[in-house]
Amino acid sequence: MTEKIKKPVSLVLSSGGAKGLAHIGVINELEKQGFQITSVSGSSIGSIIGGIYAMGKLPEYSNWAKTLNQKAIWGLMDFTVSTNGLLKGEKVIDKMRTFIPDMPIEKMNIPFAAVATDILNEKEVVFRSGSFYEAIRASVAIPTIITPVKYKDTILVDGGVLNPVPIEYVARNNNDILIVVNLYGEKKDEIEKSNLIEDKNQTSTKLESLLKNISKLISSGDRKSLGYFSLVNASTLAMVHKLAQQNIKIYQPDILIDIPYDSSKTFDFHKAEKLIEIGKNAASKEISNYLNSN
Repeated sequence: MTEKIKKPVSLVLSSGGAKGLAHIGVINELEKQGFQITSVSGSSIGSIIGGIYAMGKLPEYSNWAKTLNQKAIWGLMDFTVSTNGLLKGEKVIDKMRTFIPDMPIEKMNIPFAAVATDILNEKEVVFRSGSFYEAIRASVAIPTIITPVKYKDTILVDGGVLNPVPIEYVARNNNDILIVVNLYGEKKDEIEKSNLIEDKNQTSTKLESLLKNISKLISSGDRKSLGYFSLVNASTLAMVHKLAQQNIKIYQPDILIDIPYDSSKTFDFHKAEKLIEIGKNAASKEISNYLNSN
């Protein structure tokens, strides 16, 4: 019996904080349904998940992510006294290195591109070679939150600032399917109510309250207030959402998988199982639509 030929996919993974864990569910569902991912590009969290997949280490990362609770996330937050950001962003990378060794991007199993933003020259920097961890550290440097990266004669910040959905940087093949996972989909309030998975390892009330308040200050904010982080977050979300829509409209992917932007806050990595499930379900729906229309 002849083995069924897998459908080749060029996969683009957007920025979007902890919501990016939904990328894992999307990838798992694509493979389950017989697609073969032949290249990947990503911005910010999309670069982390995309690069780890290209290395062949996604199961290791996924298993680790599912162990994270609020206390563990707090332990990975390396606060710094800096005018450039609140977090250094080194602790989490050091932890990842213990179970996923660094690898030159050019030696990964499939072509991979990570996107960062050159903030001084107002242009994108695309990593297609060199250290994986150096590339993603630049790609995830959220302005005002994670300190920027000095790179050659410039400074790099989060790739999502200029290109949250880096479609133009994914390596294309003849007859491949372009699939984009967009973490800035329309808001769906019911997700939080119907899919919330409680953290089994409860921390102390004081620690939970502190982490909740800091996370809220950094990543959500009250739209009715004019607090600094609230204003920065609302402005950034509007800008990034618009940029994502524009790029999707220009390139028109074969399959667009939208993840509601209110699926989680920026640092809700303790909701890994919930977010992976959201990605799986969204992918299943859009794959079915695609197959039924072709």
